[in-house]
Amino acid sequence: MDEPTVNEVVREWVEGWILSRGAADPVDEPWGWTVDVGQAAQVARHVLPEPTEADVRKLVAATTAPGTWLKLFADDDTVRPWLGPGWRHDVPGYLMTVPLAAADPVVPAGYTLTSWQRGGVVKVLVRTAEGHYAARGQLAVTGATAVADQIETAPEHRRRGLGSLVMRSLQDAGHRGGATTGILVGTPDGRALYTALGWTVRATMASLYFAPQEGAPADA
Repeated sequence: MDEPTVNEVVREWVEGWILSRGAADPVDEPWGWTVDVGQAAQVARHVLPEPTEADVRKLVAATTAPGTWLKLFADDDTVRPWLGPGWRHDVPGYLMTVPLAAADPVVPAGYTLTSWQRGGVVKVLVRTAEGHYAARGQLAVTGATAVADQIETAPEHRRRGLGSLVMRSLQDAGHRGGATTGILVGTPDGRALYTALGWTVRATMASLYFAPQEGAPADA
């Protein structure tokens, strides 16, 4: 079987992300998809798996709503000249995949692991023996693929194997749920962890948002 194209992987990521976040169904566009998110900081997002300068400039020119995001699967340096005033760069992302297999995660001493599932989304929570929050993550299973999302470790609990615990737990849950491929978009900080766990980078992603008043003087 041929390896999925980046366009196909991005589409699967979009489907899992909207399930994970409770966002609206994606609207097909000639250049990709639009997703209504419905939050003040992120009203909607436009996802372009193969962005062109013409498409991005057209979207930028038509955008007036703060909280509009662009997810462009290209590097920051490529897309930066296509933007106009008011567009800000978030941290770049890395589209990554992994074959899912059974795992037997080991919980480090001094921590507990809890997991539950609602509506196709598996959530994992790691706490200290005293019940304090330490790490979390979630996974949306959408058939043959499962999208990992919102992976987080509290700063005071980092470098103790908790990120690996969360990821292995989610990967195992996805495998048991019938998925064969895991997908995520990781941050630069998360990329090293995911690579160590067998994930492969498929594409880079520039993440941008429209905030025309950000950084303006207080009396503006």
